[in-house]
Amino acid sequence: MDINTHLAIDRRLCGTPVAIDTRYARVEMALTEEMTADAAGLVHGGFIFGLADYAAMLAVNDPNVVLGGADVTFLKPVAIEERVVAEASVEDVKGKKHVVHVMVKRETETVFRGVFTCFVLEKHVLE
Repeated sequence: MDINTHLAIDRRLCGTPVAIDTRYARVEMALTEEMTADAAGLVHGGFIFGLADYAAMLAVNDPNVVLGGADVTFLKPVAIEERVVAEASVEDVKGKKHVVHVMVKRETETVFRGVFTCFVLEKHVLE
């Protein structure tokens, strides 16, 4: 399936799509030194959120999708030099509103989960 949204995103910072299907996306990301928050190598949660958000956008896969809100939980810390995978699936659609569930895992361990409320607009949000 072709990617129709977020075409200019920096995949080093938000992950690389590895599977896109109707109402589903899987995105992988290598955690790098640029993402570190401290000397111990803890990755800043914003990068994990960005990965999850990107996966949610790809699960909707519309050029005019935007994030309206998110209810998220960070379950485990992650460190540089690890690899994480986000899986997103659209669970409900009501008009323009799409509810997307996202889980981020390190191997088999869930490190983040969230419910993203996305909206598909008639035109680009900046128009």
